[in-house]
Amino acid sequence: MPKNSKVTQREHSSEHVTESVADLLALEEPVDYKQSVLNVAGEAGGKQKAAEEELDAEDRPAWNSKLQYILAQIGFSVGLGNIWRFPYLCQKNGGGAYLVPYLVLLIIIGIPLFFLELAVGQRIRRGSIGVWHYVCPRLGGIGFSSCIVCLFVGLYYNVIIGWSIFYFFKSFQYPLPWSECPVIRNGTTTVLEAECEKSSATTYFWYREALDISDSISESGGLNWKMTLCLLVAWSIVGMAVVKGIQSSGKVMYFSSLFPYVVLACFLVRGLLLRGAIDGILHMFTPKLDKMLDPQVWREAATQVFFALGLGFGGVIAFSSYNKQDNNCHFDAALVSFINFFTSVLATLVVFAVLGFKANIMNEKCVVENAEKILGYLNTNVLSRDLIPPHVNFSHLTTKDYMEMYNVIMTVKEDRFSALGLNPCLLEDELDKSVQGTGLAFIAFTEAMTHFPASPFWSVMFFLMLINLGLGSMIGTMAGITTPIIDTFKVPKEMFTVGCCVFAFFVGLLFVQRSGNYFVTMFDDYSATLPLTVIVILENIAVAWIYGTKKFMQELTEMLGFRPYRFYFYMWKFVSPLCMAVLTTASIIQLGVTPPGYSAWIKEEAAERYLYFPNWAMALLIALIAVATLPIPVVFILRHFHLLSDGSNTLSVSYKKGRMMKDISNLEENDETRFILSKVPSEAPSPMPAHRSYLGPGSTSPLEAGGNPNGRYGSGYLLASTPESEL
Repeated sequence: MPKNSKVTQREHSSEHVTESVADLLALEEPVDYKQSVLNVAGEAGGKQKAAEEELDAEDRPAWNSKLQYILAQIGFSVGLGNIWRFPYLCQKNGGGAYLVPYLVLLIIIGIPLFFLELAVGQRIRRGSIGVWHYVCPRLGGIGFSSCIVCLFVGLYYNVIIGWSIFYFFKSFQYPLPWSECPVIRNGTTTVLEAECEKSSATTYFWYREALDISDSISESGGLNWKMTLCLLVAWSIVGMAVVKGIQSSGKVMYFSSLFPYVVLACFLVRGLLLRGAIDGILHMFTPKLDKMLDPQVWREAATQVFFALGLGFGGVIAFSSYNKQDNNCHFDAALVSFINFFTSVLATLVVFAVLGFKANIMNEKCVVENAEKILGYLNTNVLSRDLIPPHVNFSHLTTKDYMEMYNVIMTVKEDRFSALGLNPCLLEDELDKSVQGTGLAFIAFTEAMTHFPASPFWSVMFFLMLINLGLGSMIGTMAGITTPIIDTFKVPKEMFTVGCCVFAFFVGLLFVQRSGNYFVTMFDDYSATLPLTVIVILENIAVAWIYGTKKFMQELTEMLGFRPYRFYFYMWKFVSPLCMAVLTTASIIQLGVTPPGYSAWIKEEAAERYLYFPNWAMALLIALIAVATLPIPVVFILRHFHLLSDGSNTLSVSYKKGRMMKDISNLEENDETRFILSKVPSEAPSPMPAHRSYLGPGSTSPLEAGGNPNGRYGSGYLLASTPESEL
């Protein structure tokens, strides 16, 4: 500050004066506001803190448009689970009846908590670590746990993208390589591969050609070099998409978020034209009402809501933190949630239309095979021709004719019927065969596509859609890791992002061993579910019960310009925490009652067998869950006993573009009078007095007593292009 300033002259007076900061700055000589820095904590480090604030606050990257932001949120929330997990859950849990618990939980848990994450990210403009440190420093470990869960999910999720890349390149040939079993030549004779003959061509290609899978998780089998290369390609694509932050990923979202809807629309039209498509759709939407009362169905519906909207990962908060403060995040929450649900239903229609077609094909194949058995029994006089209805024509045997013949034989030969080995060939049995996860995409759906005209084209489109769906989710997952770390520790963005991708690739080699698919099951089904539930319930408690629902609603009113519905108040305060507490308890009980396991592919049997995880795998699983949740109690204990600074008494204020922005962390009551209230209500975390006491030259300002600033976001004033009258 210039020595001849009026403010400096008054410091040499012993007269006690009370002035506002606006009054003090009004007495100051004109300065260059773009270059000037007033360092509250002392001269040393002032320029550094000013530069940090310039980067961290007003120069924070922003979305180019609202459309880009919405597409990013859609790309993150709409992922591979919408394509294969939601249809499987519908099929398993009562068809159309499953939509009832899903919709109820989406309304009372999903949308309110999605709105909450959007709001806190936009309000505080930080990643998950900074947000939860701001809301409640003692629960600041929530942000670190979110980063760890994102890392776990990203490790195996990109492996699935690698599988899709492998199938994508294999689709450029006719016939498709999984349409027929390979032939083994032995001299002059040729025989089918035994493993393929016992199962099916698509099943064999998936387990043997693609994964080259071992018989159990204990048999590593070494690296699968084909999948290792595909994993490298997948991480290279993700790295290029996120290396520049939202400047690069935002542009990618225009294609990766919209292209899947084009493909789904094409598949829906094509699927509805297939014979048997209506059978599949009617089977899916026929409700089994008894399933609605099953607690397991509700638990699975709640878990699907969490994963579908990306709750607890930190990606939603990260994307929202790049928004303007006056953005209508309430509308965004409803819009993205509706689009997510619509996408799940659309994908389910496509899947069941195609599976209905496949079921009809397999049913006809069953009829032909069993009709040949009956002809053989007729030719060997095992069965009398009098048992065959006169109108039955074996050359053009319909399903109805076969069922009539089957029932007659079963009635007459009741005592010896089982020895005949005849199958009823019911369409419902084919439709009831539940195929989940990777089996739905890489076995059932690929088998159905082999019967399509121009099957390579549809295969290319399908796996390109999967790659884009996975890429959109991976961009959000990476944002959940990089944004909070970069915000908190100020590491170089490009270097840190590239380092994350390289590190994740090498750790991801675990999943491209011959036993890698079993580790994917461990991470996907168990390691992330329980930590995510804990994270989400603590997020809700931190805002609703610690920060205060009324205070949060008031800040939303100031930020949005209107008061959100009282519905959210009651959901955040009472309903959502109660529902999530029940869900957490149910998840823990489920793990205790049903030991975790996986479906292993046994080569000799050419069939799947459910195996429990061995002791070392159980220890690894428990360690993963512990690592993901450990930051929460550790940070709580460290800050409770003052072993780790909670950022109290730290303030960062930026004057720029006619606004004052500030970040205050855990202010004590006695300190509130020392800080400034912004003239823009939406920029102030809570109302505070606008004046402070100036104690004269003989006293030390409480802000200066701390010496060099060590707060989370630094302590200092940055003056930039704001006239004094604005203060």
